[in-house]
Amino acid sequence: MPSLYSLLLVAPEFNRPNLKKMSVGYVIAIIRTIQTEYANCSIPPGVNNPGKLRLIVAVLIFTSTLGRIFEKIELCSSLAIKRLVFSGRRPAPAPGVRQEEARLGRVPVRLYRARGPSAHPRPAVLLFHGGGWICCSLDSHERICQYIAKESGALVVSVGYRLAPEHKYPAAYEDCLNASQHFLQHLQHYGVDPARVTVCGDSAGGNLAAAVSQTLAGRSDLPRLRAQILIYPGLQALDFNLPSYQQNRGVPLLFRERAVYYSLQYVQGDTSNLEEVLEGSHIPPDMRLQYQKWVSPDIIPEEFKVRGYKPHKPSEFKPGLFEKVKRLREPTLCPLLAEDTIIQQLPESFILTCEYDVLRDDGLLYKKRLEDNGVPVTWYHLEDGFHGIISLYDYCGLSFPSGKRGLDRVVEFIKGL
Repeated sequence: MPSLYSLLLVAPEFNRPNLKKMSVGYVIAIIRTIQTEYANCSIPPGVNNPGKLRLIVAVLIFTSTLGRIFEKIELCSSLAIKRLVFSGRRPAPAPGVRQEEARLGRVPVRLYRARGPSAHPRPAVLLFHGGGWICCSLDSHERICQYIAKESGALVVSVGYRLAPEHKYPAAYEDCLNASQHFLQHLQHYGVDPARVTVCGDSAGGNLAAAVSQTLAGRSDLPRLRAQILIYPGLQALDFNLPSYQQNRGVPLLFRERAVYYSLQYVQGDTSNLEEVLEGSHIPPDMRLQYQKWVSPDIIPEEFKVRGYKPHKPSEFKPGLFEKVKRLREPTLCPLLAEDTIIQQLPESFILTCEYDVLRDDGLLYKKRLEDNGVPVTWYHLEDGFHGIISLYDYCGLSFPSGKRGLDRVVEFIKGL
């Protein structure tokens, strides 16, 4: 990966005179923003090693601030800085793991398999990385892929889908679906057992895995997926005031406002309506009533409301806003809204949730839907976990024990298929 310095030198916008745009007032505003963001951040007392999490928050705020500065002086975009930091430095090849670059159709992928011959066809895991559909990459999830391949014996196929806002919805979903279909059509080439292919993803990747699994559920021309693994997935955009959104609104690594920010960037490429969507003005009353059986705080078990929850009345519905973001109700973007006839065909599922995560309740609601429709579910809840904890595994000394524990449960599930 290029250094930050080398990236900036080749940035087409690089222009030293633009430093003049950095007025004293602008610098003061940035400092105040940093102070506000850090003050609004909430580190839960139940998190193991809170000091380490504070350090991560400081790095993220610094990255965000640096991005604003560089964008202000027209050096490069703030998103470019964020992507650079989120992807991190690509790790060295893991001992005992062979990896190679490839393509599934037009989609770039990276393959990971344990070295040495296998006496039988291997299981396979198609992995879709998280990052809010706008960040992360094959490199950012390399450590996770190496670990799963080595410990489970499975062929891991990491999918490099296109990112928003350059490529808005449904680009990421289409890439993941096309890569999955191409892989399922050529399993013999990869030495894979057609009865043991699983889709997996974390955060936005969990959303993509759920959507792909639903699309493939009714296909008779392809091998049936053996399982889906959803790691703190985001599965709906109807209600951003569920208990987990209220309780964990300021908990890193995913703040409540950021969850909406990523959704809007994916759907429309801008976040101009963020506050209105947060308050629920984008959903017609009749639609809210229609989906209440699947998306409602009343469905959330009471033990997940003890840290505080206040029923929220949505703001006045705005038809113009609905027209602008109406694709938020499509099941390929919000898998929680799929019909029962689709849910009933889904494969065995593993869902991991974290207590200190705004997306916790998305996972809980989907768990109930699957169970109500007869789909076997293995649920693992990290009581001291927060959003993004799995992706920190073995990353620059910032790992957390519960993240490793969750990753081991994923491996255990794959080995048991």
